[in-house]
Amino acid sequence: MARRSVGQVVKSYFFWTYERGSFHYDVMVTLILLFLFLSPHVIDFKDKPVETVALHASEVLVKEAGMVGTSSRFVYQVRADEIGGAKTDAELRAAILRVVEPISGEVTLERYEPVVDAQGKVIAYDAWVLR
Repeated sequence: MARRSVGQVVKSYFFWTYERGSFHYDVMVTLILLFLFLSPHVIDFKDKPVETVALHASEVLVKEAGMVGTSSRFVYQVRADEIGGAKTDAELRAAILRVVEPISGEVTLERYEPVVDAQGKVIAYDAWVLR
């Protein structure tokens, strides 16, 4: 059997000329699988989940966030226009609780964070509460 040059081997890999089950076919499939599974850890594709915000002012998104002792932790996302003109920390906490408590009953507000759009405008607040 004649030896092939490196160029011929690369050309045959590029045009996928090997039969299924052969050594070179298995090498190509292994390289493809390695790329698929390892590249997200090495290459920053700059992809991230799209932030979901309630569409209507009366909507509140609720996400489960685990347990703290015997209490359940939830993240409530409240639109900024539901908060009104609250500016101080105490006003924001009271406004968030005013929106959340009719939905969930009495809760303890642990913390909150503003959710901003691409222009940096606050569009909602994520509120971590214990119930």
